[in-house]
Amino acid sequence: MESNDLKSMSIDELWNLHQEVAAELTDKITEEKTRLKERLRKIEAAGNVVRLDHERRPYLKVRPKYQNSKNPAETWSGRGKRPRWLTVQLRTGKGLDDFLINWSPTAGGRRSDP
Repeated sequence: MESNDLKSMSIDELWNLHQEVAAELTDKITEEKTRLKERLRKIEAAGNVVRLDHERRPYLKVRPKYQNSKNPAETWSGRGKRPRWLTVQLRTGKGLDDFLINWSPTAGGRRSDP
């Protein structure tokens, strides 16, 4: 069908065409889903399906490596996406080393002031 054919159709004709296309697509999607479900059932019945239902191993907690000097409650371990507070501070010209937490074994796991 050419675009000229669509332009010459009335709104009612276009709406009917839309409904026909939507109905046809729905039927084809339903048929495909049914076919895929049947195929999956046969594969599972064969018994050589590896399931990934096991639990993930527990990960250790990571100590924070960086701390916001303006708000000490805001910390970051250095993993994942960089937090907003750190991004803003870095844009002002500070370096990442300015936010390092100094862990000392004598401070009982607390931050030691340099």
